[in-house]
Amino acid sequence: MTEIGAPKGMQEPEDKKHGFAHLIAAGGYSAAGLRRALQESAFRHEILFFAAALALFVWVGATLAEFLGLTVIFLIMFGFEALNTAIEELVDRVSPEVSRTGKHAKDLGSFAVFCTLVAAVLYVAYVSIL
Repeated sequence: MTEIGAPKGMQEPEDKKHGFAHLIAAGGYSAAGLRRALQESAFRHEILFFAAALALFVWVGATLAEFLGLTVIFLIMFGFEALNTAIEELVDRVSPEVSRTGKHAKDLGSFAVFCTLVAAVLYVAYVSIL
């Protein structure tokens, strides 16, 4: 009797790392996530928006606290974009057929990103106008 392997695309779980090795592994996972996020045009557009906002803040003479606020908002946005991409990938993997539930999950992820985009636009406008 032969054993049946993991489904195609599935890998054996890695050994659990501890201590410093865990920190190194976590950094590698995060770097892989960044590489994956960079494949998304929406993520690349958000990076361009961040760069433009930074340039605008330099031009208007924003304070260090205002730069910090901008950076925090964009880091949150990047995180939501990554989670939205993860939701989309999981929905497509688990339910490749079009379903109402899958559509709702994707739409909710998109709405979360939209909310952070609006927050960024409002903050950039507020700092630039004052």
